[in-house]
Amino acid sequence: MRPPVEVCVFLLSLLAPGVLYTMNNIPALQEPLPILGMGMVVLGFVLLLLLLTVGNKTKVDPLFYVFAEFSFTCMVGLTNALEQDGFISGFMGFYLKMGEPHLSTAYAVMMSYWEGVVHFVLFLTIIHRMFRGKSYRSLGLLWAGSSIAHQIVLIPGVVVGKFGSNIRPAFWRNIPFFLAPFWVASLLFSRPRQMPVVTADKISAEQKKSLLSRPVDLLLSLLLLAAMSFSVYRGFVVLDCPLDTCFTYIYQYEPYLKDPVGFPRVMMLVYLFYALPLMTVFIYGLKTPGCSWMLDWTIFFAGAMAQTQWCHIGASVHSRTPFTYRVPADKWWPVITLNVLLAAAPTLLALRCHTNPAYFMKPVPKGQTNSEKKKN
Repeated sequence: MRPPVEVCVFLLSLLAPGVLYTMNNIPALQEPLPILGMGMVVLGFVLLLLLLTVGNKTKVDPLFYVFAEFSFTCMVGLTNALEQDGFISGFMGFYLKMGEPHLSTAYAVMMSYWEGVVHFVLFLTIIHRMFRGKSYRSLGLLWAGSSIAHQIVLIPGVVVGKFGSNIRPAFWRNIPFFLAPFWVASLLFSRPRQMPVVTADKISAEQKKSLLSRPVDLLLSLLLLAAMSFSVYRGFVVLDCPLDTCFTYIYQYEPYLKDPVGFPRVMMLVYLFYALPLMTVFIYGLKTPGCSWMLDWTIFFAGAMAQTQWCHIGASVHSRTPFTYRVPADKWWPVITLNVLLAAAPTLLALRCHTNPAYFMKPVPKGQTNSEKKKN
């Protein structure tokens, strides 16, 4: 009897540290092009093993192979994080020197922890549900949002930051990892959403309430407005706004924003040009009944903001960030609190949408509720 597929994927992923250790001790595999080539060979071999693992299954969701391949890379990320923080050694030295030197930065370390723990658990859960015929759409959108946010900060950050002059062939292996989450997200968004059973009377009653009579939604709207203001302000800060308040903030509160690695600057611009419009339409969705798209996009956005804020907060206090760019000790609490709230607002919004979705369901046509039918 074969073990469950998710167990096979878990065991297969544990091969990643062994592959890294082997390559770290074979000099012939430590040149830029061989590193890229071996990376592709290893991923191809993993795919072959996955095909053998599910060979007895009559029908396999193509997204399984994406999630399973990413599970393997999650263990590579976790190995990197543990080595950079001094818990292990002898695995990543060759790759940092001749592959992707930016992976030694504090931002990349926090990113690697997120991949190795949060993404890995998500993948195993998704695969478990996939092979038991259960829906994994929401979990998949959560991962897609997180992964896309990770890539649109990482790749431009490397190019425009201090590592941009030292890009090696292995860096370009990020391209398929950049494209895959977009493909997964497009497939999941196109699949039908599983809606809870809610009576027409309840939907009608909820959608008749104004924003002022829904205190939770009002509070979430205010939180989103605050998050939008904070995003605009920090966007101006990284764009070298000459205002005294911007100068004071970047030097006395969040000097990490001017770290030459480039990641914090790119992240603030992503917030300004992508997160800001999304938060605007979410406020519209909280005010306007029947916006069923809120149920999907809030999950996607919550994953994106959780990932980016985890990396940003962690990197701004991590020992691998130069002391002059870390959050000052006397400003620690206000800065961390603001950043935690920025991550919490989208998460709370997603939870609100999914615990009580009646307001966001399609409006009930007039005369279709039970009370109106009785009157007729």
